[in-house]
Amino acid sequence: MQRRSFLRYASAAAAALILPGTTKSASASASAKTNIIYVLVDDMGYGDLSCFGQKKLKTPHLDAMAASGIRLTNHYSGSTVCAPSRCVLMTGLHTGHCTVRSNGNVRLAPDDITVATVLKQAGYATACIGKWGVGRPGLTDPNIHGFDYFYGYICMNHAHNCYPEFVIRNGKKVPLGNVVQAKWKGRVPDGAGVAEKKVDFVPHLCQEEVLGFIEKNKSADKPFFLYYALNIPHANNEGGGKGMEVPSYGQYAKEDWPDAEKGFAAMITYIDDYIKAILDKLKATGQDKNTLVMFTSDNGPHQEGGHRMEYFDSNGPLRGKKRDLYEGGVRVPTIANWPGVIKPGQSSDHVSAFEDIMPTLAQLASAKCPKTDGISMLPTLTGKGAQKKHDHLFWEFYEGGGKKAVLKGKWKGIRLNTFRKPDGPIALYDITKDLSEQTNVAADHPEVVADIARIMKAEHVDRKKTKKKK
Repeated sequence: MQRRSFLRYASAAAAALILPGTTKSASASASAKTNIIYVLVDDMGYGDLSCFGQKKLKTPHLDAMAASGIRLTNHYSGSTVCAPSRCVLMTGLHTGHCTVRSNGNVRLAPDDITVATVLKQAGYATACIGKWGVGRPGLTDPNIHGFDYFYGYICMNHAHNCYPEFVIRNGKKVPLGNVVQAKWKGRVPDGAGVAEKKVDFVPHLCQEEVLGFIEKNKSADKPFFLYYALNIPHANNEGGGKGMEVPSYGQYAKEDWPDAEKGFAAMITYIDDYIKAILDKLKATGQDKNTLVMFTSDNGPHQEGGHRMEYFDSNGPLRGKKRDLYEGGVRVPTIANWPGVIKPGQSSDHVSAFEDIMPTLAQLASAKCPKTDGISMLPTLTGKGAQKKHDHLFWEFYEGGGKKAVLKGKWKGIRLNTFRKPDGPIALYDITKDLSEQTNVAADHPEVVADIARIMKAEHVDRKKTKKKK
């Protein structure tokens, strides 16, 4: 069997989703607080959605979500690769302050406070479904960092494989029908590799879990926070030029495209269909008007598994891709939908980032929020109250010789090779006039460059010396 419908096993998934402290209540007292679904996809570029300018591929359901909600056109990921971006999202601390600052073995510290912990303390049932991916942690990491329920991948390398031999449910391995080629065993992290027998497509299984979770909680006595972290359209990196693994190319099978591009297109369509099913389920269970749904990507577009970023113009008007600190590496397509609260058809250019998610959701839930680098963007979403603005955003990235970037107003400053030249030259771009960051104007604005250099130095704190912000 090459494909499972992600609807077929929804009832079974619902039965498995028994959250501690969650009981059914006819009075549906959860209506006092808003449910939250945060959808994070993996390696989707700013230009991959038709509502953000994509011309070749169509995403009608995400377009409809945007039309009935708000597009955030200046929203930035926490980093330009997976693990640190997710760390920023979870902790509200940017990459100069947070624990995980690159892809690798580093995991969240025991005293890191996550958005799930904050919401759980405010009375929310919490679940993470999909890819945890904060380094290469132990099997129980999501559960010890605030999530009542976890299903999916823990290790980011495990998540490369859409057909692994197992997934994780609450710290325990759940075997699947897939069989990984013997040559990969012992050579790659447990669960990674390329399958020779493909039965269970894990993104579909995760979607079943999500629909089951929504069904389970329709009459619960708690509001819920569901963090749905898909591992597509990321490639199976071990698969080489055929690393875009999907059950079927579907409507793209007859296109005169490379197979990798057919696979990438199919993944985009799966994501679009998943969103429709989620919004339909919320409406069918009467939870749509009491649920904020947010959608975004963990970083810019990839160029892996045979997929070429340029094929579908995945970064749109932006320069750069995954692993870059140019706009294309960190500016991500973002949509929020909340019927009756978010005014339909909006587009906001408010500058926001992953570190803003914790204070935003904490304010929404009337929860106590620890000190973060973020600012609540709830006023932008609801249209109520004055929206505070960032003085600047900051990123540092430990791969490729080291990189730092600062966005301050119209100015974007980028310093490369920071390991060898920590005080090296800074390229400066006016992104209001030069969105594609083609013209370095540093020589014309030495005072701006000096200010950005000051920020780069001030925002970096040695992780070993950092006392976690409470």
